[in-house]
Amino acid sequence: MKRFHVHVAVDDLKHSIGFYSALFDAQPSVIKTDYAKWMLDDPRVNFAVSTRGRRPGLDHLGIQAESSDELNEIYTRLHEAGGNVIEQGQTACCYAKSEKSWIDDPAGISWETFRTTGESIDYGDGTGERVARVAHEKSCCAPAPQVEETAAASCGCSTA
Repeated sequence: MKRFHVHVAVDDLKHSIGFYSALFDAQPSVIKTDYAKWMLDDPRVNFAVSTRGRRPGLDHLGIQAESSDELNEIYTRLHEAGGNVIEQGQTACCYAKSEKSWIDDPAGISWETFRTTGESIDYGDGTGERVARVAHEKSCCAPAPQVEETAAASCGCSTA
């Protein structure tokens, strides 16, 4: 079963953890010095906050798959939706190992589609997501995505 994902950039992590723990009536399943995550079943959501140098507010939305089949189904829908799909592939992001792709919706909101495959000891260095989300100048995850040459050329990126 897929899970909805919301990531919010915050200024004060401790205050935000207190607020969302009360709102969700649950403590985070992951707490780091710059990041916290709640894996809620009611509502079924992966809700994360971080202090990663971005403006406070909605950072991105996403759909988290639990299996490769679900992820392939989501990837098919991304391509049907239209727009520039950035297939980031295997990466380390938000203290987790995962496979992911990105797309921006018509309003410019970034959507992450991913399947978590394990834990990571660090947040990620931001290289992959910076390319995937260059229009919004946001950074989170690594490594460099696999982009089509035409898409990379249109944003001034190099695929070499």
